[in-house]
Parts: sequence; C-alpha cells; structure tokens
Amino acid sequence: MTTPIPLLFIVLLTATRATAPSSFDIQGHRGCRGLMPENTIPAFLKALDLGVQTLEMDVVISKDKQVVVSHDPYFNADFSLTPDGKPVSKRNQKSILLYQLNYADIQQYDVGSNGNPAFPEQQKLKTFKPLLSEVIDEAEAYRKTKNLPAFAYNIELKSEPSEYNLSQPEPAAFCELVQAVLKQSLPPERVTIQSFDFAILRQWKRGADAGKYPKVKLSALVENLRSPEKNIEELGFKPDIYSPYFRLINQDKISRLHDQGILVIPWTVNQRADMVRLKEWGVDGLITDYPDRAKGL
Repeated sequence: MTTPIPLLFIVLLTATRATAPSSFDIQGHRGCRGLMPENTIPAFLKALDLGVQTLEMDVVISKDKQVVVSHDPYFNADFSLTPDGKPVSKRNQKSILLYQLNYADIQQYDVGSNGNPAFPEQQKLKTFKPLLSEVIDEAEAYRKTKNLPAFAYNIELKSEPSEYNLSQPEPAAFCELVQAVLKQSLPPERVTIQSFDFAILRQWKRGADAGKYPKVKLSALVENLRSPEKNIEELGFKPDIYSPYFRLINQDKISRLHDQGILVIPWTVNQRADMVRLKEWGVDGLITDYPDRAKGL
C-alpha cells in the first residue's frame, strides 16, 4: 500500500517549481548596447537591473598590456570623443589603436556623451572604456549591494589572424593576459570565453588541459555559412557552446548540436518575435542589445 503524499508537500513542491529560476540564458550584449553606451560599467549595471543571466562583453589589449573592455581595437567614430572633447573622425578612427596607447590615455576618451546613432534609445552619458578587472569589481560589488543571484560573464577575445601584432597580440599572449585577470577574480564556472578566432579557443583549451588556465566554458562564435559540423571540425574539438548569427540557425541545426551535447546561444537577437521563435526552436539562450525586450521568455 502506498503512503499518501501530504497535501502541504504537493503545494510546496508546486510553488518551488513555479519560482525556480529559468535556465534560459539571456545575455546582455556589450552590457545593453541598445539602452546604454556599449561595453561600459553603466551598461553592465543596467543589464543586471534588467535581470540578465550573463554579461556579454569584448576585450582588447592596451600598449601597457592591460585587458580593456572594448569591441573595436580603435576608437569608433560613431560615438567616441577625444580627450579634448572633439569627435573622432571616420578618417582617423582606425589609426587610434588601443594597442598603441597606455590605458591611462585610453581612459581619457569619452565613449558615451555622443550616444550612438544606430541605437536611438541609448542614454547619453560621459563614460569611458573600463578594464576587465574594473568591470568585474563593479559588477560583483553591485551584486552584493542589490542582493542579486550570481550571474555569468561571457568574454569575447576580439581577435583576427590578420591583426596579430598590429592591433592585438598573438593568441598565446592574448589568452595569458586574460586568464591572469580571471584567475584573480572569478570562479571558472561563471565564465565563458568566446571568439570568432578559433586559434584563441584552441589556445585556451590547451592552457586549461595543462592546468595553466581556468577551465571555463568555451564558445565558438560563427558568422559563416558552413555547417556546424564543418566549423567544429575546423575548431578541432567540441565547444561547450555554439554561438552563430541568429539568422544562420534553424531547428535541425539546433537538434544536431544538442545531440553532441553542445549548447546553442545565437547573437544578436533584438526583436521580440525572433526571440520567441528561437526559444520555441530550442536554443539555450540568446544574446541581445535589448534585455528589456527579453523579459518573460
């Protein structure tokens, strides 16, 4: 004879399931680029206010070997002001390389007051490109102050083979600098390293396998038309995450990747209808400039 399950237990179990946090990973792209200046501390804190599970960001390297949070290896003319308050020109932008500037000089540029014409909802405010260590310190302090649940960091190493030793170091030196920051500041289970440059991912895996780098999740960023299988073959190992441009993914590809135990997190998904469709197809999360539009997914 089976023992009846107490009614109170059933009620508590149902309530627990109803309030359990979603495993669907909403990642704030460059913090929340649609709403705040990209890759800045205000953008990351705003993303946390909007309930993201992961802060997505980009890093480059300065002349004095600091890990700087920035998408471009130069000061983008769309939103950057020089230290004397003048707009950076399109003609000159790519000559102002962060790899040729010490961080003390990089910090003098304003990357928020102008706004960004591609993102009219973006708040205009004076701000700067921070160090990765500063972002982590500020975000972790904010988490404690606001009593927020632990969130993750998805850090893209901006790397192109054609730019080695021009606007960036080679993969081994790049990874070495980033892992040194992470080892001091975050548990590896809260970190993903991503890159379009598969040499970066291979370098990180070698370092982790040798016990030199933290064993973080590795994510293959993809914007080409090759199949997932071809891209993974080129990478040389199964990544934890396959992260394609969202228009390159479909249900069949998602199923094939899941069959290999690989998570699928597409970028950059900004329209609510696309978010809903992708979730229905079975993606494990998404990267968006507008975390507010992903509410309730």
